[in-house]
Amino acid sequence: MIESFINVFEQIPRGLVYVVMGVVVLAIARLAQDLITPYRIQEQLNHKDNVALAVSISGYYLGVILVFLGGLYQPFLVIADDNLGFTAEYWREVGLVFGYSIVGIAVLNIARVIVDKLVLHDFRTEDEIINDHNAGTGAVEFAVYVAVGLVIAGAISGDSGGPETALAFLGLGLVALIVYTLVYEWTTPYSIHEQIESDNVAVGVALGGNLIAIGIVVFKAVFGEFTGWADSIAGFATYAVLGFVLLYVMRFVVDRVLFPHVKLADELTVDRNLGAAFIESSALIGISLILFFAI
Repeated sequence: MIESFINVFEQIPRGLVYVVMGVVVLAIARLAQDLITPYRIQEQLNHKDNVALAVSISGYYLGVILVFLGGLYQPFLVIADDNLGFTAEYWREVGLVFGYSIVGIAVLNIARVIVDKLVLHDFRTEDEIINDHNAGTGAVEFAVYVAVGLVIAGAISGDSGGPETALAFLGLGLVALIVYTLVYEWTTPYSIHEQIESDNVAVGVALGGNLIAIGIVVFKAVFGEFTGWADSIAGFATYAVLGFVLLYVMRFVVDRVLFPHVKLADELTVDRNLGAAFIESSALIGISLILFFAI
């Protein structure tokens, strides 16, 4: 018993190194965003009370932490090694996690721009968030950051393969996100862009929930050890297609089961029912989590 307590206390300082690193990574992420945005973030948040931007940045920070955890996944084995201590190997792993995190921040910002332009392609998201304070657009950007963060985390987790495999599956994951969003848009009886541009927060939240749900599915598809191109791509395709079909079906199940006396599309577009949007989002994210853990 005493030895177990000693082992635990010996591991705490090594784990705290990663906690401190997580805070440092968030600080670097904030600086990076300040550098690449043409507006003053603190002025928007503190003086103009821009909730839409606050929602978007919340997703950005969450996406950064997801990337950090993706890099940290393999070194958890290092933290649990009682005999390791603060050795050169330990600090090598610390440096590797930090390097993955910094690269991940850059990729997250670049990928967000690409996905943004393909998801909300009918208008400039920056204008909607900064000039119009459009919370629906902010909700979509929140979800894009989280979904892209999940894809990056899945692509860099594990220690098999290398940068080329991480980049390849990152690309596949982003394509899957975009394709699902296009399918979602095609299968809704209303124009997502028109609704969000007209400040319909409910439609923005519903789209955001779908993006996070498919992000979890894609994370499952790209997560794990690289076992060879053929096997890994086959596994990715299986999870991606299964996730697409399951989430597509669940959208109609949610409409019929959770909203039996009304049409969900009317609730979102006519009544702009934000509660209905949150219910749909939570149900789809829940189903994607079941898929993640069950298969």
